[in-house]
Amino acid sequence: MANILIVEDERAINDLLKLNLEMVGHRCVTAFSGREAIHAAAEQGFDLMLLDIMLPDMEGFTVMEKVRDVPTIFLTARGATTDKVRGFGLGADDYIVKPFEVAELLARVQAVLRRTHRAEESYSIGDLTIRFDAHEVFLAGERVDLTPQEFTLLRILIENRNVCLSRQKLLSEAWGIDFLGESRTVDVHIQKLRRKLKLEDHIKTIYKTGYRFEES
Repeated sequence: MANILIVEDERAINDLLKLNLEMVGHRCVTAFSGREAIHAAAEQGFDLMLLDIMLPDMEGFTVMEKVRDVPTIFLTARGATTDKVRGFGLGADDYIVKPFEVAELLARVQAVLRRTHRAEESYSIGDLTIRFDAHEVFLAGERVDLTPQEFTLLRILIENRNVCLSRQKLLSEAWGIDFLGESRTVDVHIQKLRRKLKLEDHIKTIYKTGYRFEES
């Protein structure tokens, strides 16, 4: 779980970001102007900032210059190469051009959090505990052995909990974008995770689409 600052002046987009990030377990603080963002960052620490460039009072570039030591993803309609170069030159961790797919955004948020060592170290639900840092899984206090591939797939499902992930997306994230296997590979590994970890009520099959890890 990360503490994320959302800096976006369009309320509908701000609300959408907050809703989806909180659905997967993050805490969010929202700001609708550069001054609000700078004030919020001075008041508390954040693990990540999602930052629009076109704000009503100043550019997002200026905000980033004033808010130091917070990993930042620019999320903006400005897709020019010069803007991207400027953003990365300031130290941005990623640059996403609107419009965006929510699933991709969540995946890229997790990628930045992993790189900056702020991703979840552990996760628990019912009798199940996963220690991501140690690659260990315990069910009712007993260690369960997972293959590296099973563990990677489980981690991706949990990091994107409450979000439907297509089979192709899971293949790309868990096996690598160049993996040439069949989507049946995902189904087989999902079945193994359900059986080994008693997750039948949490790993849901989404008809003709893929899978979703549900907490409730």
